[in-house]
Amino acid sequence: MKVLVIGSGGREHAIVRKLAESPLVDEIICAPGNGGISSQAVCVNVKATDIENMKKLARDEEVDFCVVTPDDPLALGMVDELEAIGVPCFGPDREAARIEASKSFSKGLMSKYNIPTADYEIFSEADEALAYIKERNTYPIVLKADGLALGKGVLIIQNEEEAVKAVQQVMVDKTFGDAGNEVVIEEFMTGPEVSVLAFTDSNVICPMVSSMDHKRANDNDEGLNTGGMGTIAPSPFYTKEIADECMQKIFLPTMEAMKEEGRPFKGCLYFGLMLTPKGPRVVEYNCRFGDPETQVVLPLLKTDLFEIMQAVRYETLGDLDIEWEDGAAACVIEASGGYPGSYTKGYPIKGLDAEGQCEGVTVYHAGTKKENDTYYTNGGRVLGITATGKDLKEALHNAYEGVKTVSFENMHYRTDIGKKAGNV
Repeated sequence: MKVLVIGSGGREHAIVRKLAESPLVDEIICAPGNGGISSQAVCVNVKATDIENMKKLARDEEVDFCVVTPDDPLALGMVDELEAIGVPCFGPDREAARIEASKSFSKGLMSKYNIPTADYEIFSEADEALAYIKERNTYPIVLKADGLALGKGVLIIQNEEEAVKAVQQVMVDKTFGDAGNEVVIEEFMTGPEVSVLAFTDSNVICPMVSSMDHKRANDNDEGLNTGGMGTIAPSPFYTKEIADECMQKIFLPTMEAMKEEGRPFKGCLYFGLMLTPKGPRVVEYNCRFGDPETQVVLPLLKTDLFEIMQAVRYETLGDLDIEWEDGAAACVIEASGGYPGSYTKGYPIKGLDAEGQCEGVTVYHAGTKKENDTYYTNGGRVLGITATGKDLKEALHNAYEGVKTVSFENMHYRTDIGKKAGNV
């Protein structure tokens, strides 16, 4: 079969590499793709949000199946549009993608169906939002832009001065555009954060191996929030007992709630969880694979990913027995110096072979381009160096050995990925 994967980052590279292992997949096209993805797939320069040209590409190439991965095209209805021209897709339709596209919708869903999350209020007027924070006078407190903001629309406010700045930035100055027309203000939760991605066909939900992201740019969780500087899987904090509790109180109720609301969810549903002293709580939902969580979860998947994606689309997920490797995986992001602020592109990358890989690790390309058989930096997060091992300690050791080998000018990475898991 000919498969089209929509997107251009490390997550998409991980999906492309896993799909390439399937005997059912003959050819992969990726739009727009990147330098590293071009080793496994034919890359076509169509923007992930360009619905009309993506439909044309799918028609012209006679695509048999499409995997829509980023949040923006899902929220815009890419799946709806492709399905309407006869292209079966993995990914939620526009109505189901609202679980990520609107934080006020997702908080309302959790409230209505008694799914544990932080206490919250929703505001569409800046003065009312600020008055509420001042009156509550409990810090830290969390302010979230309602809409999609490239994973950066969450601000943790430590005092009244920061509150004034945050409300001004999001609701008045519109730093995140229309995403800040409405905001969710919620209590600050404490505890280890865990990400759990789950396959669901709206009738059955199959959680994947748990993982732990590292969002801050610098060691010791300091610096600005990023799209993610590294991940480990599984999370040692996510025990079988907690997993069972999450299944009964969060995963199944969410799947059923979406059906009840007339928005059945089919695809990958991402649960961002906080393991609080009062039990697991939902921090956020995403309507797609996480990045860089995918880069540590998929290397541990034994079952054919394409078979799973087809089962999700055709609602036969209950017929599959999804298996996972024992052991652990770790990913360290190599980023451009200055990220997530301003940075320089175009540096040649050293240590990669012709396929964009390095012995002993898997190199997932995020912001790269390939010219004249050389790979160059072309984004903020450039590479994800991923390794597996019998345990987390070995996986991390192997990943950091890879980091020593692959480099570029002005490279930045965290040296403490996995440290807070206590196994290093």
